[in-house]
Amino acid sequence: MTTLISQPIHALQELGWKPYFQQQLSLQEWETCKPARVSAVHKSRIDVLTEQGLLSLPMLPAMPALAVGDWLLVSETNAYMRLLDRYSRFQRKAAGSKVAEQLIASNIDTVFIVCSLNQDFNLSRIERYLALAHQAGVEPVIVLSKADCVEDPAPFMEQVRQLDSMLLIEAVNGLDPDSVAKLSAWCGKGKTIAFLGSSGAGKSTLVNTLLSANAQLTGSIREDDSKGRHTTTARSLHLMAEGGLLLDTPGMRELQLADCSEGLSVTFNDIEALAETCRFSDCSHRQEPGCAVQEAIINGDLDERRLRNYHKLNREIAFNSASIAEKRAKAKQIGRYHHAIQTSNRKHKNRV
Repeated sequence: MTTLISQPIHALQELGWKPYFQQQLSLQEWETCKPARVSAVHKSRIDVLTEQGLLSLPMLPAMPALAVGDWLLVSETNAYMRLLDRYSRFQRKAAGSKVAEQLIASNIDTVFIVCSLNQDFNLSRIERYLALAHQAGVEPVIVLSKADCVEDPAPFMEQVRQLDSMLLIEAVNGLDPDSVAKLSAWCGKGKTIAFLGSSGAGKSTLVNTLLSANAQLTGSIREDDSKGRHTTTARSLHLMAEGGLLLDTPGMRELQLADCSEGLSVTFNDIEALAETCRFSDCSHRQEPGCAVQEAIINGDLDERRLRNYHKLNREIAFNSASIAEKRAKAKQIGRYHHAIQTSNRKHKNRV
């Protein structure tokens, strides 16, 4: 049963509606249906934002896999009709041993990649998130949180800038509204912002400060290793005072990449540009003579850590993509097998 939760009035543009979605609707659909944006996904229901207010819809077997940020069409009686095409989407390999892709969020304009300025600061993890953002076609902004934990955040910002001189980087203290105000440039009316980062990176504190409310619970830092407690447990979409929409995601203890080759190429474009000048076209950039990548490391123009992470993520993407493709192929084979049995049974029944 559909439930009307609240009745604030919001124009579609305030909810992130764009011409991209408008162009997908027929005239009849525009006259008889209404757009609704997914603000939360639960086990048996989804919450959606419409011009008339917040609705709770039952999760139906016929529905496709949905993510927070999706745009749907619902009927005049608030029944689900169909999912609109996404212009951006984040996905990863499902955590654990499960061979499947998991949707994280969709229709995002900017992603804040949050990394804390304590012992949890990790360039390789930032590169992993950058690959995900570039694959999704979303503008990344590196947010170095907990700036109050260090005397000077500038050296950390310079380390991140070495990854890509064009990266947008901000160092903030999530508990200080004036410091967090640096992020408001990306939070304008109708813009959708997502937060990505590891558990305890300070995302929930940033969310609360941006929203000027306790939208998410926050946890204290474990003093022995500077790691925060994982406090956000569900993805959710919030309206900000600046007019933007903020999508918070749980801290991810495991972010396995799959089908992310293009995102990896953009993230490590310096290595791939060097690779084009290697003596051998199939150079692995390890011990081959005439390797421009190894020469850059020797000359101090490339960090060896960066090359190691490039190799690691390439292997991970290749393995996960192959596993998922194999599962899809098996699923299609099983589907054809069941279809053949059903066809055979119908023919046999007709003969009888």
